[in-house]
Amino acid sequence: MIDDDLDVRESLGRLLRSVSLQSRVYGSVAEFLSAGRPDGPTCLVLDVRLPGQGGLDFQRELSNASVQLPIIFITGHGDIAMSVQAMKGGAIEFLTKPFREQDLLDAIRSGLERDRGQRERARTIAELEARFKTLTLREREVMALAVTGRLNKQIAADIGVSENTVKIHRGNITRKMGAGSLVELAQMAEKLRGLPGAR
Repeated sequence: MIDDDLDVRESLGRLLRSVSLQSRVYGSVAEFLSAGRPDGPTCLVLDVRLPGQGGLDFQRELSNASVQLPIIFITGHGDIAMSVQAMKGGAIEFLTKPFREQDLLDAIRSGLERDRGQRERARTIAELEARFKTLTLREREVMALAVTGRLNKQIAADIGVSENTVKIHRGNITRKMGAGSLVELAQMAEKLRGLPGAR
């Protein structure tokens, strides 16, 4: 949580501890950045007006850096334009002080669930990328064609090898990627789309 009001930080810290949610509190964006991001699922409760860099500017900076961090804005001086900007930027909630504690807790739980999901997806992609990198260039080529539904003999004709060679490559691909079926391999390829060498 980043809020320059010490009373607010202490009050919200007590609230979160009362429902067994771990929290770290900071008085500015600079303090938060110097502490480093926690390892586990995280949700940032962020005041709009802060000394130095404001909350909305920090949200924009995180977005520009492709840092996906669920954000809940809290403010004592909010207006519709701020709220719209925050929500367009991907904020989970925009709460005006004083707000209901339950509304904040619900938003935090939603944010933690979202971050948990993002971390799980990132972990899955990292594992698939590691497997994909074990494929030879020819195996990557065969995989790209196989997941489009091309038959072995068609792939053989496409790349100028024997059908038996394609079968061997497909066996290697299935084993290295840990795919149980062509459908599963196609799903993996879809998740890997954009990785250099994957089509």
